[in-house]
Amino acid sequence: MTLPNTMKALEKSRPEQGLHMVQAPVPEISPNEVLIRVKKTGICGTDIHIWNWDAWAEATVPVPLITGHEFAGEIVEIGKEVTGLQIGQRCSGEGHLIGTQSRQSRAGNFHLDPGTRGVGVNVQGAFGEYLKLPSFNVVPLPNNIPDEIGAILDPLGNAVHTALSFDLLCEDVLITGAGPIGIMAAAVARFAGARRIVITDINADRLKLAEHVVPDARTVDVTKEDLHDVIKELGMKEGFDVGLEMSGSQAALDQMVEAMVMGGKVALLGIPPGKSPVDWSRIVFKAIMIKGVYGREMFETWYKMISMLQNGLDVSRVITHRFHVDEFHKGFETMKSGSSGKVVLDWEG
Repeated sequence: MTLPNTMKALEKSRPEQGLHMVQAPVPEISPNEVLIRVKKTGICGTDIHIWNWDAWAEATVPVPLITGHEFAGEIVEIGKEVTGLQIGQRCSGEGHLIGTQSRQSRAGNFHLDPGTRGVGVNVQGAFGEYLKLPSFNVVPLPNNIPDEIGAILDPLGNAVHTALSFDLLCEDVLITGAGPIGIMAAAVARFAGARRIVITDINADRLKLAEHVVPDARTVDVTKEDLHDVIKELGMKEGFDVGLEMSGSQAALDQMVEAMVMGGKVALLGIPPGKSPVDWSRIVFKAIMIKGVYGREMFETWYKMISMLQNGLDVSRVITHRFHVDEFHKGFETMKSGSSGKVVLDWEG
C-alpha cells in the first residue's frame, strides 16, 4: 500500500475558539510505533474544552496541534521493532502515553505514571486520516466489535474503570451525572450485577437517554424530585452502597454523601471546574471510602470492557449522532448543546 504524503486533519491552529480543517503531513513512525488509518473518531468533553479554548486548554495544549483521542482504525504501517501486530489489523488504542522510569510504571501501574502525555492533548492526535501510536498502546479490535464502538472505547473505559472500582454485585448504586460516561457506567453496573441503579441529573434530555440505554435504571431530575423520596420509594432502608460521581458538580457530591450508607464507597470521575468546599466531617463521620479515578487501568480496563462487549454489554444506544468529518462543525455544535449522547465522526469516503 502506497501512503500519501499529506492528510486531512482537524487542527487547533491558533489560540482561539474552534478547529480548522487542514492538510497536514502524514506522520512518520519510529521503530516501535505503528501508523493507523483512522476510520471513526468520537468527540470527547476534553475536545470541547480545546474547541472553546478555555483556561485549562490555554494552559495545557500546544498550538498548532491535531486534536482528538477517541478512535478506531486499521494498521497500515508497522515499525521494524514491532511484534504481535499486523498490517490490516483493526484497532483502537490507549491515548495515554507513558514513561518507563517512574516508580508507578516500574511497578506495572502504568495508568499512574506522573509523566503521562495525552494523544490529542499534548501530542498530535486522532482527528486526522492517519495517527501514529506506540505499539504498546495499540488495542486490537475483535471482529464482533464495530468501528463506531471501537471509537468510544476510551470513554467507555472511563466508565468501566469507575464502575468496577468497587464490588457491585447485589449492591445499590447511585450515579450522579447522566452524561454519556455516566450512562455507560449505569450499563456497566447493571451488567456487573447491581441490584438497584439510580442516575441523577438536571438535564431532561440526558435523563431520557439514560432511560433509553438502561431501561431499568431509575432516573431522577433533582430539580423536580428529592433523592431521599426516591430512596424511600425503592424500599432502601439506609441508602446507597456505592456512588459513582460523574458530573463534577459539588451539589451532586453533597447529595451523594448524604444518600450513602454508613461505610459506603464513592468513586469520583467528574472534575469540578475549580476548588470546591467539601464537608469533610460528614464524610469522616459516615466512614465513606473515596477513590479518585483517572483514565483507564492499563490494560486491565481494556480487557474487562472488551470481554463485556463480547458477552452482551450494549452501549450502542449512547451514540446519538453521526457525521462525516467534513461536517465536523455540526458534530461539535451537537456535542456542545449538552443534549446529545456520544457524537461520532466518520473519516471514510
